[in-house]
Amino acid sequence: MSLLAKRQQPDANGRIQHVTPESAGWRYVGFDAYLLKKGQTLSLESGDKELCLVLVAGLASVKTRHAEFPNIGKRMSPFERTPPYSVYVPGGDKVEVYADSDLELAVCNAPAGNGNLPARLIAPEDVGVEQRGKGRNKRLVHNILPDDKPADSLLVVEVYTDEGDTSSYPSHKHDQEDSAEETYLEETYYHRFNPEQGFAMQRVYTDDRSLDECMAAYNRDVVTVPRGYHPVATIAGYDNYYLNVMAGPVRLWKFTWEKDHAWVNSDEYPRSK
Repeated sequence: MSLLAKRQQPDANGRIQHVTPESAGWRYVGFDAYLLKKGQTLSLESGDKELCLVLVAGLASVKTRHAEFPNIGKRMSPFERTPPYSVYVPGGDKVEVYADSDLELAVCNAPAGNGNLPARLIAPEDVGVEQRGKGRNKRLVHNILPDDKPADSLLVVEVYTDEGDTSSYPSHKHDQEDSAEETYLEETYYHRFNPEQGFAMQRVYTDDRSLDECMAAYNRDVVTVPRGYHPVATIAGYDNYYLNVMAGPVRLWKFTWEKDHAWVNSDEYPRSK
């Protein structure tokens, strides 16, 4: 089973990506991406899933059974590097999205619990912004739905990596259940590039190399990470954005570094020339 889901031509609803637990061969994470034209309406039912709708680019009005969020959105490209508008939708709900402009919409999903959380707007000012790393291993992070904010399963984050830099690095993993060091979290990467013809290299591998795949992710491709380490390396000339979705049996992001490369976090890096 390939870990790379190539961007598809939009279907009648504008959907270009459709990753399910069944298609990915796992239990928790689902991901869809849509390209909607101005004036187009998308209707969804959450069922036994909770949803996080991320306005990757464009403007929209969103309505659920008990809440309305009209005229949301600000950035027209993710490469404006401002935090997005998002909407959390609980299980057992219906949602209608009206595109107030051409709209790139990500729909993240994972199993709903019994928390009966209300639908809510996640505005840019609600998003935690941080810089991580140093040297050629630095990135800008937007924490849209981190583990200290209410949700049943979902964790959602955006990451920006400049041309020629690495991210999701040093190599780390979160694939162990019932572990004191890690939580089991499946993960998707929705890649975007500026300029759009760019690509990045992403490797997914385990310590014993029973899984070891390296792939070129292009604009609007999705990489699925069922287990193992999963670093990203950008190519000169092309800035990278990716939207991460994670979920598992415990809603906590806890990981371990690959021992060979953990030194990159230390004062030894960047090394003097």
